[in-house]
Amino acid sequence: MRTIAVAKGAYGIGFGADGTTWFTVAECDRVGRIGAEGEPVYTELAAGAQPTVLAVAPDGAAWFTEYKADRIGRIGVDGELSEVRLASGAGPYGIAVDRSGAVWFTESAGDHIGRIGPDGELTRFAIPHTGGFPSAIAAAPGGDLWFTLNAAASVGRVDTDGAVTVIPLALQGAAPVGIAVGVGSVWFADIMGDRIGRIDEDGTVTAFALGEGAKPHAVVADDAGGCWFTEWGGNRIGHVTAEGKITGHDLPVENSEPHGIAIAPDGAVWSALEIGELISIER
Repeated sequence: MRTIAVAKGAYGIGFGADGTTWFTVAECDRVGRIGAEGEPVYTELAAGAQPTVLAVAPDGAAWFTEYKADRIGRIGVDGELSEVRLASGAGPYGIAVDRSGAVWFTESAGDHIGRIGPDGELTRFAIPHTGGFPSAIAAAPGGDLWFTLNAAASVGRVDTDGAVTVIPLALQGAAPVGIAVGVGSVWFADIMGDRIGRIDEDGTVTAFALGEGAKPHAVVADDAGGCWFTEWGGNRIGHVTAEGKITGHDLPVENSEPHGIAIAPDGAVWSALEIGELISIER
Protein backbone atom coordinates (compact mmCIF):
# COMPACT_ATOMS: atom_id res chain seq x y z
CA MET A 1 0.00 0.00 0.00
CA ARG A 2 1.14 3.53 -0.76
CA THR A 3 0.09 6.48 1.38
CA ILE A 4 0.17 10.26 0.94
CA ALA A 5 -0.15 12.51 3.99
CA VAL A 6 -2.86 15.16 3.62
CA ALA A 7 -4.89 17.35 5.94
CA LYS A 8 -6.94 15.61 8.61
CA GLY A 9 -10.55 14.97 7.66
CA ALA A 10 -10.03 13.71 4.08
CA TYR A 11 -13.38 12.53 2.74
CA GLY A 12 -14.13 12.45 -1.01
CA ILE A 13 -11.67 11.56 -3.78
CA GLY A 14 -11.60 11.57 -7.58
CA PHE A 15 -9.22 11.67 -10.54
CA GLY A 16 -8.82 13.67 -13.69
CA ALA A 17 -8.02 11.89 -16.95
CA ASP A 18 -4.44 13.18 -16.65
CA GLY A 19 -4.01 11.50 -13.26
CA THR A 20 -4.53 14.61 -11.15
CA THR A 21 -5.86 13.66 -7.73
CA TRP A 22 -8.65 15.73 -6.19
CA PHE A 23 -9.94 15.28 -2.65
CA THR A 24 -12.11 17.04 -0.10
CA VAL A 25 -11.16 17.75 3.50
CA ALA A 26 -14.46 17.99 5.36
CA GLU A 27 -12.93 18.78 8.73
CA CYS A 28 -10.78 21.69 7.52
CA ASP A 29 -13.04 23.20 4.82
CA ARG A 30 -10.55 22.58 2.03
CA VAL A 31 -10.32 20.92 -1.35
CA GLY A 32 -6.95 19.44 -2.23
CA ARG A 33 -5.24 18.76 -5.53
CA ILE A 34 -2.15 16.65 -6.25
CA GLY A 35 -0.66 17.12 -9.68
CA ALA A 36 2.56 16.05 -11.36
CA GLU A 37 4.61 17.77 -8.66
CA GLY A 38 3.31 15.25 -6.12
CA GLU A 39 2.51 17.65 -3.27
CA PRO A 40 -1.00 18.56 -2.06
CA VAL A 41 -2.15 22.07 -2.90
CA TYR A 42 -5.26 23.33 -1.10
CA THR A 43 -8.09 25.69 -1.93
CA GLU A 44 -9.60 27.19 1.22
CA LEU A 45 -13.38 27.42 1.48
CA ALA A 46 -15.52 29.47 3.84
CA ALA A 47 -15.46 28.30 7.45
CA GLY A 48 -18.05 25.63 8.12
CA ALA A 49 -18.57 24.67 4.46
CA GLN A 50 -17.81 20.96 5.08
CA PRO A 51 -17.00 19.78 1.54
CA THR A 52 -17.97 16.14 1.17
CA VAL A 53 -18.35 14.16 -2.05
CA LEU A 54 -16.40 15.09 -5.18
CA ALA A 55 -16.64 14.35 -8.90
CA VAL A 56 -14.25 15.28 -11.72
CA ALA A 57 -15.70 16.58 -15.00
CA PRO A 58 -14.35 15.80 -18.48
CA ASP A 59 -12.66 19.21 -18.59
CA GLY A 60 -10.63 18.28 -15.49
CA ALA A 61 -12.52 20.56 -13.09
CA ALA A 62 -13.49 19.23 -9.67
CA TRP A 63 -17.11 19.64 -8.57
CA PHE A 64 -18.01 19.06 -4.93
CA THR A 65 -20.81 19.46 -2.43
CA GLU A 66 -20.57 21.87 0.50
CA TYR A 67 -22.85 20.04 2.87
CA LYS A 68 -23.23 22.64 5.60
CA ALA A 69 -22.95 25.73 3.40
CA ASP A 70 -25.70 24.66 0.96
CA ARG A 71 -23.47 25.25 -2.03
CA ILE A 72 -22.04 23.34 -4.98
CA GLY A 73 -18.42 24.22 -5.62
CA ARG A 74 -16.18 23.99 -8.67
CA ILE A 75 -12.42 24.38 -8.96
CA GLY A 76 -11.06 24.55 -12.48
CA VAL A 77 -7.71 23.28 -13.65
CA ASP A 78 -6.54 26.88 -13.33
CA GLY A 79 -7.36 26.79 -9.61
CA GLU A 80 -10.27 29.24 -9.84
CA LEU A 81 -13.08 28.59 -7.36
CA SER A 82 -16.73 29.23 -8.22
CA GLU A 83 -19.85 28.27 -6.29
CA VAL A 84 -23.57 27.81 -6.85
CA ARG A 85 -25.79 28.71 -3.91
CA LEU A 86 -28.73 26.41 -3.15
CA ALA A 87 -31.80 26.87 -1.00
CA SER A 88 -31.11 27.15 2.72
CA GLY A 89 -31.19 23.74 4.39
CA ALA A 90 -30.71 21.72 1.18
CA GLY A 91 -27.79 19.76 2.61
CA PRO A 92 -26.12 18.74 -0.68
CA TYR A 93 -24.18 15.50 -0.33
CA GLY A 94 -23.69 13.22 -3.34
CA ILE A 95 -22.49 14.54 -6.70
CA ALA A 96 -21.85 13.16 -10.19
CA VAL A 97 -21.12 14.45 -13.69
CA ASP A 98 -23.01 12.92 -16.63
CA ARG A 99 -21.95 12.32 -20.24
CA SER A 100 -23.10 15.80 -21.30
CA GLY A 101 -21.06 17.54 -18.61
CA ALA A 102 -24.12 18.32 -16.48
CA VAL A 103 -23.59 18.11 -12.73
CA TRP A 104 -26.11 16.21 -10.60
CA PHE A 105 -26.36 16.25 -6.82
CA THR A 106 -28.56 15.09 -3.96
CA GLU A 107 -30.26 17.38 -1.47
CA SER A 108 -30.11 15.21 1.64
CA ALA A 109 -32.53 17.42 3.57
CA GLY A 110 -34.52 18.75 0.62
CA ASP A 111 -35.93 15.55 -0.92
CA HIS A 112 -34.76 16.67 -4.36
CA ILE A 113 -32.18 15.80 -6.97
CA GLY A 114 -30.47 18.85 -8.45
CA ARG A 115 -28.92 19.40 -11.86
CA ILE A 116 -26.59 22.16 -13.05
CA GLY A 117 -26.53 22.15 -16.83
CA PRO A 118 -23.50 22.98 -18.98
CA ASP A 119 -25.08 26.43 -19.39
CA GLY A 120 -25.23 26.88 -15.61
CA GLU A 121 -29.01 26.50 -15.32
CA LEU A 122 -30.13 24.94 -12.04
CA THR A 123 -33.04 22.45 -12.15
CA ARG A 124 -34.53 20.45 -9.29
CA PHE A 125 -36.40 17.14 -9.46
CA ALA A 126 -38.68 16.15 -6.59
CA ILE A 127 -38.22 12.69 -5.10
CA PRO A 128 -41.56 10.92 -4.49
CA HIS A 129 -40.61 10.14 -0.90
CA THR A 130 -40.12 12.56 1.98
CA GLY A 131 -37.44 12.24 4.63
CA GLY A 132 -35.47 9.59 2.75
CA PHE A 133 -32.10 11.35 3.13
CA PRO A 134 -30.90 11.05 -0.47
CA SER A 135 -27.18 10.37 -0.29
CA ALA A 136 -24.77 9.29 -3.04
CA ILE A 137 -25.53 9.61 -6.76
CA ALA A 138 -23.92 8.05 -9.85
CA ALA A 139 -24.30 8.59 -13.59
CA ALA A 140 -24.94 5.68 -15.94
CA PRO A 141 -23.50 5.64 -19.48
CA GLY A 142 -27.00 5.75 -20.98
CA GLY A 143 -27.87 9.00 -19.22
CA ASP A 144 -29.82 7.75 -16.20
CA LEU A 145 -28.80 8.74 -12.67
CA TRP A 146 -28.93 6.36 -9.71
CA PHE A 147 -28.99 7.47 -6.08
CA THR A 148 -29.45 6.06 -2.59
CA LEU A 149 -32.08 6.93 0.00
CA ASN A 150 -30.29 6.16 3.23
CA ALA A 151 -33.26 6.62 5.58
CA ALA A 152 -35.78 4.92 3.30
CA ALA A 153 -34.02 1.60 2.60
CA SER A 154 -34.28 2.40 -1.09
CA VAL A 155 -32.43 3.40 -4.20
CA GLY A 156 -33.74 5.79 -6.81
CA ARG A 157 -33.35 6.49 -10.49
CA VAL A 158 -33.74 9.64 -12.59
CA ASP A 159 -34.29 8.81 -16.26
CA THR A 160 -33.32 10.94 -19.24
CA ASP A 161 -36.75 12.61 -19.21
CA GLY A 162 -36.32 13.70 -15.59
CA ALA A 163 -38.79 11.17 -14.13
CA VAL A 164 -37.78 10.03 -10.64
CA THR A 165 -38.49 6.48 -9.46
CA VAL A 166 -37.93 5.07 -5.96
CA ILE A 167 -37.08 1.36 -5.65
CA PRO A 168 -37.47 -0.11 -2.14
CA LEU A 169 -34.89 -2.69 -1.12
CA ALA A 170 -36.21 -5.93 0.38
CA LEU A 171 -33.25 -6.12 2.75
CA GLN A 172 -33.77 -6.14 6.51
CA GLY A 173 -32.48 -2.94 8.10
CA ALA A 174 -30.97 -1.58 4.89
CA ALA A 175 -29.46 1.93 4.88
CA PRO A 176 -27.65 2.43 1.56
CA VAL A 177 -25.07 5.20 1.20
CA GLY A 178 -22.55 4.80 -1.62
CA ILE A 179 -23.63 3.88 -5.14
CA ALA A 180 -21.82 3.20 -8.42
CA VAL A 181 -22.79 2.09 -11.91
CA GLY A 182 -20.81 -0.84 -13.28
CA VAL A 183 -20.85 -3.26 -16.19
CA GLY A 184 -24.52 -4.16 -16.53
CA SER A 185 -25.27 -3.51 -12.86
CA VAL A 186 -25.56 -0.95 -10.09
CA TRP A 187 -23.64 -1.43 -6.82
CA PHE A 188 -24.45 0.10 -3.45
CA ALA A 189 -23.03 0.08 0.09
CA ASP A 190 -25.49 -0.81 2.86
CA ILE A 191 -23.81 0.78 5.87
CA MET A 192 -26.22 -0.50 8.53
CA GLY A 193 -26.75 -3.94 7.01
CA ASP A 194 -23.01 -4.65 6.61
CA ARG A 195 -23.64 -5.59 2.99
CA ILE A 196 -22.68 -4.70 -0.54
CA GLY A 197 -25.65 -4.84 -2.87
CA ARG A 198 -25.95 -5.28 -6.61
CA ILE A 199 -28.91 -4.53 -8.87
CA ASP A 200 -28.78 -6.33 -12.21
CA GLU A 201 -30.34 -5.08 -15.43
CA ASP A 202 -33.43 -7.25 -14.85
CA GLY A 203 -33.95 -5.67 -11.42
CA THR A 204 -32.63 -8.61 -9.39
CA VAL A 205 -31.04 -7.48 -6.13
CA THR A 206 -28.20 -9.56 -4.71
CA ALA A 207 -26.65 -8.86 -1.31
CA PHE A 208 -23.10 -9.82 -0.35
CA ALA A 209 -22.61 -10.09 3.41
CA LEU A 210 -19.55 -8.57 5.08
CA GLY A 211 -18.27 -9.00 8.61
CA GLU A 212 -20.30 -7.61 11.48
CA GLY A 213 -19.48 -3.96 12.05
CA ALA A 214 -17.93 -3.48 8.60
CA LYS A 215 -20.17 -0.47 7.86
CA PRO A 216 -19.37 -0.10 4.15
CA HIS A 217 -19.55 3.50 3.05
CA ALA A 218 -18.47 4.19 -0.53
CA VAL A 219 -18.24 2.03 -3.66
CA VAL A 220 -16.62 2.21 -7.08
CA ALA A 221 -17.23 -0.25 -9.92
CA ASP A 222 -14.32 -1.76 -11.84
CA ASP A 223 -14.11 -2.70 -15.50
CA ALA A 224 -14.24 -6.43 -14.75
CA GLY A 225 -17.79 -6.32 -13.40
CA GLY A 226 -16.79 -6.14 -9.75
CA CYS A 227 -16.83 -3.47 -7.08
CA TRP A 228 -14.37 -1.93 -4.63
CA PHE A 229 -15.63 -0.49 -1.36
CA THR A 230 -14.54 1.12 1.90
CA GLU A 231 -15.35 -0.43 5.26
CA TRP A 232 -15.66 2.59 7.51
CA GLY A 233 -16.24 0.42 10.58
CA GLY A 234 -14.04 -2.52 9.57
CA ASN A 235 -10.98 -0.38 8.72
CA ARG A 236 -10.55 -2.16 5.41
CA ILE A 237 -10.72 -1.72 1.67
CA GLY A 238 -12.71 -4.54 0.12
CA HIS A 239 -13.54 -5.99 -3.27
CA VAL A 240 -16.31 -8.22 -4.56
CA THR A 241 -16.07 -9.85 -7.97
CA ALA A 242 -18.90 -10.26 -10.45
CA GLU A 243 -19.15 -13.86 -9.21
CA GLY A 244 -19.49 -12.72 -5.60
CA LYS A 245 -16.01 -13.50 -4.24
CA ILE A 246 -15.09 -11.04 -1.48
CA THR A 247 -11.55 -10.09 -0.51
CA GLY A 248 -10.31 -7.43 1.87
CA HIS A 249 -7.23 -5.37 2.65
CA ASP A 250 -6.69 -4.32 6.25
CA LEU A 251 -5.48 -0.74 6.63
CA PRO A 252 -2.12 -0.32 8.39
CA VAL A 253 -3.36 2.26 10.92
CA GLU A 254 -6.21 1.47 13.30
CA ASN A 255 -9.37 3.57 13.10
CA SER A 256 -8.34 5.17 9.80
CA GLU A 257 -12.00 5.83 8.91
CA PRO A 258 -11.92 5.24 5.14
CA HIS A 259 -14.55 7.22 3.26
CA GLY A 260 -14.36 7.98 -0.47
CA ILE A 261 -12.91 5.55 -2.99
CA ALA A 262 -11.92 5.92 -6.64
CA ILE A 263 -9.90 4.20 -9.36
CA ALA A 264 -7.06 6.20 -10.90
CA PRO A 265 -6.34 6.17 -14.65
CA ASP A 266 -3.45 3.74 -14.04
CA GLY A 267 -5.84 1.26 -12.39
CA ALA A 268 -4.76 1.79 -8.78
CA VAL A 269 -7.54 1.96 -6.19
CA TRP A 270 -7.36 4.95 -3.84
CA SER A 271 -9.28 5.85 -0.72
CA ALA A 272 -9.48 9.00 1.41
CA LEU A 273 -8.90 8.32 5.11
CA GLU A 274 -10.25 10.69 7.74
CA ILE A 275 -7.03 10.40 9.76
CA GLY A 276 -5.37 12.53 7.07
CA GLU A 277 -4.09 10.14 4.42
CA LEU A 278 -4.80 8.98 0.90
CA ILE A 279 -4.00 5.30 0.44
CA SER A 280 -3.73 3.15 -2.67
CA ILE A 281 -3.97 -0.54 -3.42
CA GLU A 282 -2.39 -1.97 -6.56
CA ARG A 283 -4.82 -4.25 -8.33
